[in-house]
Amino acid sequence: MYAYGAWRTLTLKEPTQELDVESLQEKLLGPVLGIEEPRTDLRISFAGNAQAAELEWLAGESGVAFALFPTSMEELMAISDAGGLMPPKSTWFEPKLLSGLAIRRIW
Repeated sequence: MYAYGAWRTLTLKEPTQELDVESLQEKLLGPVLGIEEPRTDLRISFAGNAQAAELEWLAGESGVAFALFPTSMEELMAISDAGGLMPPKSTWFEPKLLSGLAIRRIW
């Protein structure tokens, strides 16, 4: 987390099986910042593949920026296999396929 001119590390008191983006939403964005719907709330934006300096600039003097570990392919496939949906702001992947589609063999 970048806030007030410095980077800080946030650690969960109790480990979870959630994606980092889910933990951030459920434990901080919703209850602390009042951001219940990250898809539409104008107070939050997404900067895919941003470097630290860009996040610092975006946060400015009064904002906060969060840098999360990327979703792994194993996590993505587990959610897909369970019929689930990825949470908002969690589906940025690089490199992008030119077709724009992810391809998975189905037997």
